Amino acid sequence: MDSPVDSPVAAPATSTGTGTAAGAGARRRPLVLRNRAFGAVWLGQILTQAAVRMFQVGVAWWIVAHAVPEAPGLASGLFLAACTLPAVALAPAVAATISRFAHRSVLRTAAALAGAASGALALWAHGGELPLTGVYGAALALATCQAFFDPCLTTSVPELVDDADIETATGFELSTQSLAGLAGALLGALTVDRTGVAGLAAGCAAAYLGAAVLVTSARFRTVAPSDADGADGADGPAGPPPRRPLRRILAGLPSVRRILICFTAANLFTAAVFVVIPLYTRSVLFGGGGTVALLEAALGTGALVGAFTGTRVPGRPTVAGAWCLGLMALALALPGLFAQRPVVAGCLAVAGWCAGAVSVRFVALFQRMVPTADKPGFFAVMQAVLGASLPVASLVFGSAGDFLSPQTLCLVQGIGLLPAACALALLGSRTPDPAVAEPAGGER
Repeated sequence: MDSPVDSPVAAPATSTGTGTAAGAGARRRPLVLRNRAFGAVWLGQILTQAAVRMFQVGVAWWIVAHAVPEAPGLASGLFLAACTLPAVALAPAVAATISRFAHRSVLRTAAALAGAASGALALWAHGGELPLTGVYGAALALATCQAFFDPCLTTSVPELVDDADIETATGFELSTQSLAGLAGALLGALTVDRTGVAGLAAGCAAAYLGAAVLVTSARFRTVAPSDADGADGADGPAGPPPRRPLRRILAGLPSVRRILICFTAANLFTAAVFVVIPLYTRSVLFGGGGTVALLEAALGTGALVGAFTGTRVPGRPTVAGAWCLGLMALALALPGLFAQRPVVAGCLAVAGWCAGAVSVRFVALFQRMVPTADKPGFFAVMQAVLGASLPVASLVFGSAGDFLSPQTLCLVQGIGLLPAACALALLGSRTPDPAVAEPAGGER
């Protein structure tokens, strides 16, 4: 991999005369247009997350509709657990890698390796019958690459944008998951129905390799410790700051720790939607890949709108988050009572909006609360803590789907979210506002 410094910090441009007008005009343009480096990396993230989401949606539908029609719940639950396990198990390795190596190098390596794994799966599927174990292995490989890519990009935001643009960049970054969910929803199940797993994997390979090229073309700058943490900085690039153990990072951020616990509990029920959608489509709506695409697209569209409008939700993050979780609980439960396709699609759109709005509020808060030296470790920990519930949710709801109706699972999701919403509301006064965040880091 590259050395820890990709390129020196560009000298700030002066703002005099016509330069001021030009700068003001540039400020009016969207961030991804006036900052080409961030725009390239953002497009790369869209491609990687679209690829992994397309793979997950497509293979989950392939398992339910084609590969394991008799007992699809447990098989699809195992598959989705494999898709989420690496982010939890590899958190220490992810944090160490992001701290040690240049972020651009980590991003492009992860994307390139995922492209190679997808290409190998496409050749295997094209050559003959593809065993279920082979698909599970590919899922682990792609999830491992994504486990490095996502927290590394989040950590890299200050290297790509100015401090004033961090919240805007966070909104764009979080919107990629929504765009990816939408693209994956529209392409995953339909691609499997038409071209099988071979065509699905080939499309994923092209997306990953395109992302690697985009990341390679971007220029990252060095963020001096004095810029973010108030430390005494030298004129030249400073050496890498000492890393704290992952446990101490969260120990020094009590408010953040309590928030992560609430969302980990909530994820036990929200993550189940990816298991429930194909089961609901097959057993309740009696639809095919097009119906799966419609429902996944509704969820992704809602999340996309939520990512761009989340900053407009009034109130403190904990209060706004509690209301959003309560609304999401209602949206996820209603399909258990009303099985009409438009109702289900509308409820998933509302649930997606809630998820997107909550994410942008809290990740922007964390960007300002966590010091730069701790961000590689923190975002790896955040991914691991929030992701810890995903394999459990996939296995529990997947296994239950072989015995309970999908409508019952919808009601369980909604009811299970309510305690997490109440707990987040009780945090209220303990959590700082994003504009006045608590000093992060604790004792070093």
